[in-house]
Amino acid sequence: MNKLYWLLALFLFSSCEKNINFKLDASEANLVVDAQIENDKAPVVTLTNSVGFFSQINPMIYATAFVHNAAVYISNGTLTHKLKEVSIPSRYGFNSYYYSIDSSNLSTAFLGELNTNYTLRVVTGDKEYLSSTTIPGLDWVPDTIFYKINPYDTSIFKRDMYITYTEPRGVGNFFRYFTNKNGRGFLPGTNSVYNDEIVDGTTFTTKVGPGIDRNDPKPSIHFFIGDTVSLKFCNIDKSTFTFWNTWEFSLQSIGNPFSQPNKVIGNISNGALGAFCGYAAWYKTTIVQ
Repeated sequence: MNKLYWLLALFLFSSCEKNINFKLDASEANLVVDAQIENDKAPVVTLTNSVGFFSQINPMIYATAFVHNAAVYISNGTLTHKLKEVSIPSRYGFNSYYYSIDSSNLSTAFLGELNTNYTLRVVTGDKEYLSSTTIPGLDWVPDTIFYKINPYDTSIFKRDMYITYTEPRGVGNFFRYFTNKNGRGFLPGTNSVYNDEIVDGTTFTTKVGPGIDRNDPKPSIHFFIGDTVSLKFCNIDKSTFTFWNTWEFSLQSIGNPFSQPNKVIGNISNGALGAFCGYAAWYKTTIVQ
């Protein structure tokens, strides 16, 4: 009797299984804005269209995602300059595009300056997108940079970078860092943005990891003796910090069943994705020893 009962129960429960198929409608593409301005450098704005979450990314999709012939304006409160679309060859055999200073109209062109506010206006089709950012002052920069052997790694050639800095008193300072190893270009660290909530008004030493190429399946995560390393240390405003902080948290949460839902918070109006970021940049080059 007991065997018959369990066989019947097993049949009933197994008969309740049902395959559920979801049909996801394709969503309308959003404008994606990657815009930045840095002290002593020209503004750079990249415009692309978003792709579907389940789309298979390949060079062809990437090449066709760029938004062309947009009207892009940047203002420092005194001058307003219309940026020009520029194309550059990429390593994948097609061109990449961005908007920057129009050399044929230098009367209104300008470079980034410390302690200056900027506004961005993008018009594409019948839609307009607005944003603003600030290049703050260089109030927070490292006092020293040094290297130490990793106590958990047996290699005598690997080194960890550390910086010591004195954080200005008064909560509300933010920074982002990048490293350039052996001239391969500046890349942000895995966790590249920080605020001063814990270290406000103190002298503090912290480890700084190498910048990571997120397109590389096996990125280098170490510094080695003899490497030439340039540190780019940027003071940023709150909206720039919020964008990259939520972006990095979201990236690290993908595929983690225990992570909490997260939204990347940009600063572009009218439903566009991305951000307009201002950087007060400080550079220092060292040789790893």
